[in-house]
Order: sequence, then C-alpha cells, then structure tokens
Amino acid sequence: MEVASSPVKMKTHPRKSRFQFILSVASVFLCSCIWAQDIKSSEKPSSEVNSQMKDNPNSAATSPAGKAHDDEFVIGAEDVLAISVWKEPDISRSVPVRSDGKVSLPLVGEVQASGLTPKKLEDEIAERLKSYISEPEVTVIIQEIKSQKFNILGQVSRPGSYPLGSVSTVLDAIALAGGFRDFAKQKSIYVLRQKVDGTQERLPFNYKDVVKGKNPTQNIKLEPRDTVVVP
Repeated sequence: MEVASSPVKMKTHPRKSRFQFILSVASVFLCSCIWAQDIKSSEKPSSEVNSQMKDNPNSAATSPAGKAHDDEFVIGAEDVLAISVWKEPDISRSVPVRSDGKVSLPLVGEVQASGLTPKKLEDEIAERLKSYISEPEVTVIIQEIKSQKFNILGQVSRPGSYPLGSVSTVLDAIALAGGFRDFAKQKSIYVLRQKVDGTQERLPFNYKDVVKGKNPTQNIKLEPRDTVVVP
C-alpha cells in the first residue's frame, strides 16, 4: 500500500528573516548615498569655480572665460610674458620682450609688445592668428617685470640701476644700494623725476629727518626712471 507523499514546509527562522530584511534596506541606503555624492561632486557650484580661478590666476590661461587683463601696465623691454592661446599648446609659451620691444610666436611671427598694454597685445596677436585659427582666444599675463627700473647714484655702496618691483620708497632704494658711504650728505639727497612735458622735477629727501619721523612725506614712492642722487 502506497502512502501519498506531502510537501514538507521549511520553517524560516524569524531572526534570520529580520536580519536579511535589515541588510537589504542598508544596502539600498548605501547605494543611494554613493549615487547622490557622485552627482554632487560632478556639479561644482559656479561660486566655487570662481573662487578657484581667483586663487589660481594661471587657470585663466586655460579658459577663455577667465582672462586677466591689466589696462594700466605698459609692457617694456626685458619683461617676461606668458602668452596663452586657447587649445593651442604649440603656440602658447613664456617669452621675454627683446631689447627692440618685440616678441616672436609661431604663426604670428614678430609682434611689437613694448608700449602696449597686455589687453592690446592680446588683440594684436588674436588678429594675426585669425588667418589660421577660427576665433582665437589669447591671454597675456606679465610673469616678470624687468622694464621698470630706477637709478641710484652717488655716495652709496652699490650705485646703479635696479628693478622697481622689489622697491617702493626712497628708503627702500638706499637699503637696496647697500647704504651710505662715509662722506654721504644724508640731508641733501634728492630724487630726479621725468615729467610728462619732458622736464625734470627735483624732490628733496632729508634722510636724518625721515628716519626720526619728521617729514615722512619726503619718503615718496618711486616711479619708473626715477633717479635717487646721494651727494
């Protein structure tokens, strides 16, 4: 006599079922967090981008929207320029301004840089590149200022011509030149400044008064081509 077999029901342990449910929910939550983080990191706020551009001015050379212009500075001989053409690494380079005031670039050839502002030089280079590149984006950044100099003559240890970049006042100039010689007339120092009309202006500087806090206005900020004379 055959006995009909009946399916055997497997009992699931309640603790094991609860653990599997919790594990499934945790996995879904973790995946959602990772996905949201990826989306957030790929969408950088514009304010953060602008902040990075401000902190790293060289990034302006890699983006046509972040160009840094100086409409007042006039390029001179010996200045070093970083010239960048958007998406054209073979043309972009750092070049010094030659003594004749020109720089040389591939495709552009020789172009006059001395006497121009960075913005005007950008426009000139871009105009010449239009024959080879559609809508060229050019950035000119001053890397080193060597054209702006002052002179200091007379009774100082190291008379000569110095870059103005590291010097701002008459006191700074005297210190850079190594200080006074033994017989320097410290009360009779003066600055010769070239005026716009071509004449020279003589500005007095009494060293002993200035260092004592008297007549501090005599410690003027030097300008390019000023000459400090220490008799």
